[in-house]
Amino acid sequence: MKPPPPLWLLVGVTGLGPFAMQVLIPALPVMGPELGVSSASAQLVLTLYLVGVAVGQLIYGPLADRFGRRPLMIGGMLLFLAGTIAAALAPALGWLLVARIAQAFGGCAGMVLSRAIIRDCYEREQSASRIGYLIMGMSVMPMMAPLAGALLEEAFGWRAAMWATAAMIAPLVLVVLRRLPETLQSPQALPGLAGLAGAYLTLLRIRAFRAQAAVSFCSSGVFFAFMAGAPFAVVQGMGESPRTYAIWFIIISFAFLAGSFAAGRFTLAFGMRRMLVIGLWATAAGAMLQAVLVLTFPPALLLFFLPMGLTAFGNGAAQPSAVAGAVSVRPQLAGTASGLVGAAQMGFGAAVTVLVGLTEQGAGLGTALTMAGCGIGALLALRATKAGG
Repeated sequence: MKPPPPLWLLVGVTGLGPFAMQVLIPALPVMGPELGVSSASAQLVLTLYLVGVAVGQLIYGPLADRFGRRPLMIGGMLLFLAGTIAAALAPALGWLLVARIAQAFGGCAGMVLSRAIIRDCYEREQSASRIGYLIMGMSVMPMMAPLAGALLEEAFGWRAAMWATAAMIAPLVLVVLRRLPETLQSPQALPGLAGLAGAYLTLLRIRAFRAQAAVSFCSSGVFFAFMAGAPFAVVQGMGESPRTYAIWFIIISFAFLAGSFAAGRFTLAFGMRRMLVIGLWATAAGAMLQAVLVLTFPPALLLFFLPMGLTAFGNGAAQPSAVAGAVSVRPQLAGTASGLVGAAQMGFGAAVTVLVGLTEQGAGLGTALTMAGCGIGALLALRATKAGG
């Protein structure tokens, strides 16, 4: 095992991608009219970001297993910066969407490569604990992103959020150049597209990998459903401001932070399996409670956000074990596995945001039912992990 880079650096490069994804979410209900498009079209700002992250992770993983973590991280961060500046300058929705895809493609480098770097430097159980701390640390940036985006939109317009993101990326690129070592121990051959497909098929043939990946993308789908629908339910359905949504979202972020801390603190003592079970049951219970409350009571902020707090805690507790289990199936393909799991998460998340966009009418029902469906899917996938190891 090679010496690890500073954990705070991995937190930074991992957290900026989710920050850029969420910083525009509170402004979605007001971006549509400004750009002259419908609410569903404005929601593509989130959906296509997720698509860009999904595609990027499929590419980064195998390339990082062949050429190393460091050069891919540097290239991704530079593309992230360029895409962010292009988004800030976008004159129309089409330009903005292309820029967001580039931004997402570059930003996901940190998300993929940080997990692979940790797996390079730690054993299986230790990697789950370190990933828990990584997720806990990097969640601080996106937990503040909605509030920062809402305040910047109120004062200067939504473009200010992109300029602020660019200002955060630029110095971090310099730190990566100076402080990030190469941790890949044994480069893997990359014989063209056939080799990429072969690496993915190798992983997909393993039942344990499929089960852990399904756990990860179903449980994270609950979160993406909430992110896609909650701004419209709060702003359009309840008549609240984007700032109000952002403030309440911080509570959700703290719950996720607590779950990630629990994963980092207790995974070594309890074991990955037990943390996974606890986290997924909390995730599903919160999602199903959300649906029951939306169906039973009139719209209210407390009833809408409180169940999501339980779900967020469960997600934070479960995700590290699910991801660590998936990337540990074949350690020599840790980068490929990390990319494939991440792509499944984001691809499924993009599909979930489309579904929410089609079903959410402002009352929160489409959001809650989609969340409940994803939570049930995560529990079904959990059963398969027991047989798969």
